[in-house]
Amino acid sequence: MAVKDRDRFSTSTRLKLLGEQTAARVYRSQTKRQARRSRLTGRAALLAMVLCSLIVALAYPMRQYVSQRAQIGELERQREQARQRVEQLRDLKARWQDDAYAKQQIRHRLHYVMPGETGYVVIDPDAAKQSRAQRGTADRPWYTNVWDGVDKADAAGR
Repeated sequence: MAVKDRDRFSTSTRLKLLGEQTAARVYRSQTKRQARRSRLTGRAALLAMVLCSLIVALAYPMRQYVSQRAQIGELERQREQARQRVEQLRDLKARWQDDAYAKQQIRHRLHYVMPGETGYVVIDPDAAKQSRAQRGTADRPWYTNVWDGVDKADAAGR
């Protein structure tokens, strides 16, 4: 065992041990560098580039698809409104086919009365004053009315 201890302290043994330790450190640092480099390989870069180009290539068609779907929805909504309007007009046409409804509308809109009835028309006093004021403008030439309108507009601005 004394020979072994002597061997342990010899220069050649120490140099050999030092060389092995240095080689181990160098090997570890190289594997760490390789591990760092291997995270982004050429294949990964190519895959990323292909994915980016696919995204760019599909962006415009997807935008078109979404806008066309919105347009289709708007047209369906307009179609539904038109269908409802047609139904309302059909109902109105069917009502006008009824003689009782037609008589009621004629009496209401045209102020007709049946024989033996007395019709009354109630006039709002404010409406009568306005109609008299408008009647005065009908007696004058049209250009006078236009000029009065310009004067009133000019007076309102002051």
